[in-house]
Order: sequence, then structure tokens, then C-alpha cells
Amino acid sequence: MSAILELSTAVRTRRSDMGLTQSSVAKLSGLSRATVNQLENGTIKDLSLSRANRLLEALGLAMTVAAPHRRLDPAERKSPALDLAARSASVSFRTMLTPRALREILAGGAVPVDLRPHVFALLDEVPVSLLAAVVEQMYFEQKIERPRTWKRMRELAQVLKSNRELWQ
Repeated sequence: MSAILELSTAVRTRRSDMGLTQSSVAKLSGLSRATVNQLENGTIKDLSLSRANRLLEALGLAMTVAAPHRRLDPAERKSPALDLAARSASVSFRTMLTPRALREILAGGAVPVDLRPHVFALLDEVPVSLLAAVVEQMYFEQKIERPRTWKRMRELAQVLKSNRELWQ
């Protein structure tokens, strides 16, 4: 697969999974909607590395140089994302948000009143790349489809009144 096609597929898939429009991705990345559209359709003539990187960061993706055709073993896909996200959300609080509680909340469970500030901090402050890693972990470990977890995060962000542009 060519690099531009791989980038195109990754951007379109992640944007769709997150429930974002091309316009909102353009705004988050500082690029034009036309650029996002051309990239997703594979018709873009040239995209600088810095512009590609801004777009990928807005979606919680990263550019990596790797040997072609390397396949990841499912065991390699697992990450401590839920643990890191729970710890990151708990930094300013006495009580801890546990990875198990976070998993239950993201799977559709109620947010306990005492954990609302933690979930707000998670959705409002942690890097999009960590949120994306959490979505991946929920998919591989809980078999919850990626769009469903992104939608759940967006719903929680609205209920908790996050001002983060990602959730608008």
C-alpha cells in the first residue's frame, strides 16, 4: 500500500470512528476542509510532513517509519492505555479512578458522582493519542466497536460540559 493511500485510509477511518466531520477535523488541525477531503479521497497532490503530522495529531494518530508489511501479533496490540488514562485522570484527586471503573464507564455504565471530576479531566485534558489508545484497548479486550467508544466519550463530554474543541 502506498504511503498516501495508507494515510488516507487511516485518517478517514479514525475521523469516521470518532464521529467527526471533515470540517471539524480541518478546524482541529488548522488545515482546510478541501485538504482533508483531497487526502481522504486520495487526490491530494502533495502534503508536507508538518501538515500531515498536524492532521494526524488532531486525530490521535502518529506517523511511523517501519519496515513494509509487518503484521502485529494481537498480543502486541495490547497496551496499558486504560491504566495510564485512569492514572492521568486521577493526578489532581485524592481518590483514584481505577482502570476497571474506567472500562465500565466507557462500556456504557453510569459515572459515579465521586468520579465525575476524574472523567471530566480525562476527556478535557489527556492527549487525543491516549484517548485513541483507550479506544483500541476497549476494542481488542472488550470487543466494543471503536465508533461506539468514541460516541460514549462524546456523550460523557457533553454531560460533563467539556469545552474541549474535539467534543464540540
